[in-house]
Amino acid sequence: MEVTWWGHATVTVEDSGVRVLTDPLFVARLAHLRRRRGALPPPEAARADAVLISHLHADHLHPASLARLAPGTRLVVPYGAPAAVPGLRRVAAAGHLPLIELRPGEECRIGAPAVTVRAVRAAHDGRRLPCGPHRVPALGYVIHGAARTYFAGDTGLFPELPDEVGPCEVALLPVGGWGPFLGHGHLDPRRAAVAASRLAPCSAVPVHYGTYWPIGLDAVRPHEFHSPGQEFERQTALVAPEVTVHRLGHGESVRPRTTR
Repeated sequence: MEVTWWGHATVTVEDSGVRVLTDPLFVARLAHLRRRRGALPPPEAARADAVLISHLHADHLHPASLARLAPGTRLVVPYGAPAAVPGLRRVAAAGHLPLIELRPGEECRIGAPAVTVRAVRAAHDGRRLPCGPHRVPALGYVIHGAARTYFAGDTGLFPELPDEVGPCEVALLPVGGWGPFLGHGHLDPRRAAVAASRLAPCSAVPVHYGTYWPIGLDAVRPHEFHSPGQEFERQTALVAPEVTVHRLGHGESVRPRTTR
């Protein structure tokens, strides 16, 4: 299997000949956020058999980025997402992108030979807007092919996390954010290292950091932009030394270790 990080929470997981893309965000600017590191993903980044959307926040569910997908690409989304986000319905219809809605614990099969995608609970606010009326569950996903890969989306630590995810060989863990301060329902490098110790994968890849930053805030806590990946690697070496951390650059790929 192979993992490619395109920046933020956008990752391609290729397993058993099936390409799965997570939370695609292919723009230089999103509202007040500016892409400050890494070139925009190339057209090949939009090539996938299925796209996993973890939750409704605009930096994870971005209809204009979904519009770059080829017809027939399956969109796997939290249950209720199409009803809550009209733009998702429109882009899916215009692009002939089949929608699959999942609740925590439900799964679907992608490709041939089939790879199974199972939705798992995330501790994160699933609303489209901070005060929006539509409450849709935030999800993580376990991609099960030759290996089991956990994509966390956005989540905080919660006691049931290892039971929700189950055994996994690779964990794609958010270790930062897009601003100087992380709100509730996020992992920072230390908490992400604790998550890695509890999940006990063979390999972990830090994501969701070092890509977007608010315009005009370059000088406000810049270490929160630059250092989370390196700090996660350091913290994981302390609390989970058996986990191999693959810290990728934007557009870089790795074949992660999947056996002890």
